[in-house]
Amino acid sequence: MTPVRPRTARAPAAARHAELLGFAAVGLLAYAVDLTLFTWLRGTAGTGPLTAKTLSFVAGCTVAYTGNALGTYRHTQPKGLRPYAVFVAVNLAGALVQLLCLAVSHYGLGLTSQRADTVSGAGIGMALATVLRFWGTRTWVFRAEGRVGSWTG
Repeated sequence: MTPVRPRTARAPAAARHAELLGFAAVGLLAYAVDLTLFTWLRGTAGTGPLTAKTLSFVAGCTVAYTGNALGTYRHTQPKGLRPYAVFVAVNLAGALVQLLCLAVSHYGLGLTSQRADTVSGAGIGMALATVLRFWGTRTWVFRAEGRVGSWTG
């Protein structure tokens, strides 16, 4: 006779899956806002590239924070400006990871084509930055009671 597994053994896996899906959905929406606003500011509005990227980054961070606070991590009930400030810092760290990947590829390895820049910055850099953002968001911004930050405890 096979032992019956307790129902709670599946709950953490289901919760992790829901957390990942929620984080990804919010991230895609935030990316769309960032890209759309940047494109509009650079084109129709005639804003300079750094100003446009700064404004679109802040808008994207705000959408991502709001989506995660009201959706993915609603059970943590963040209060005050501190969680938002930490969230922006985590996202800035993610942006630096993307820039570092691009710089290493372009200047360190000499891979200077547009395709190489896209793969290193928007591909590899984005993947590594997303892992950092996910970990930083769940560890420092939306800490759940009893959870230290890792998926193991």
